[in-house]
Amino acid sequence: MPTIDAYLFDLDGTLIDSVHLILESYRHTLERHHRTAPPDEFWLKGIGKPLREQLREVTPDPDEIEAMVDTYRDYNLAHHDSLVRPFPGIHTVISGLKAAGAGLGIVTSKARKGLERGLFICGLDDLFEVRVAADDVSRHKPHPEPVQRALELLEVTADRAVFIGDSPHDMAAGRAAGVFTAAVLWGPFSQSDLEPHQPDYWLNKPSDIEDLHRHQ
Repeated sequence: MPTIDAYLFDLDGTLIDSVHLILESYRHTLERHHRTAPPDEFWLKGIGKPLREQLREVTPDPDEIEAMVDTYRDYNLAHHDSLVRPFPGIHTVISGLKAAGAGLGIVTSKARKGLERGLFICGLDDLFEVRVAADDVSRHKPHPEPVQRALELLEVTADRAVFIGDSPHDMAAGRAAGVFTAAVLWGPFSQSDLEPHQPDYWLNKPSDIEDLHRHQ
């Protein structure tokens, strides 16, 4: 097994359970802007993509998209603290990696304000030395730029890093960046959704991350 010095993580659906909040935020946004909301499956397939890209599939009007972004974020932040929680066991796993001296980074398509709030509420804000949010790059997952940015900040090469995520966008970005990829199965995506991207590792529960580190 290769030596892994750095562990990069997606946020939503990987570290924190925020799917209910995301869906409620989209429903509220479409209702407020007098549009028929697509089924939940539509939004779930796009988890991991930036907010504007998702809304662009609902309307091509840039002004309406910006208004929807404001509505979404206002609702999301207002209800964030009551609806978001870490996945069971995540804090213990990440703390163990940190204690072992592993490099830790987050690569998310979420805006930095939402990223920092989520980490704080879930008690994870003191664990990650590198955080790459949507605000930090010009191209987003599935493009490799966010993963490459995290590698630069951690000063680690791609062949010694793994990107752990729950979505096809995570797997595609990691593969394109040349890192190892690990697909988690406790998020909203099924194994059949992720299999086409041929992740290097499958993780059924957070403690499997410890096994990944232990068996190097």
